[in-house]
Amino acid sequence: MHLSIPPPHYALVHYVYLLRSERCANRRYVGVTANLQQRLADHNCGKSRHTAQYVPWHLITYVAFSEKRIAHEFERYLKSGSGHAFANRHLW
Repeated sequence: MHLSIPPPHYALVHYVYLLRSERCANRRYVGVTANLQQRLADHNCGKSRHTAQYVPWHLITYVAFSEKRIAHEFERYLKSGSGHAFANRHLW
């Protein structure tokens, strides 16, 4: 299933996104950005040192937040132990 990526909005929205490597299915990545289309393109062009060796990447899901602080807190949570468990049950 492919998700459509929302176009950039005039009002700033912050996205927490989950990616899976198409080359190495057990490789996953969680990030945050204000421009989801550009960030996914950057990951797939090898511009992120954390994801470059596992391109191409496929967008699994994203969550939009109106506040940057809350988006960063949710990203940090998803990278924690309990956040991993939550994501495994509900998002991956």
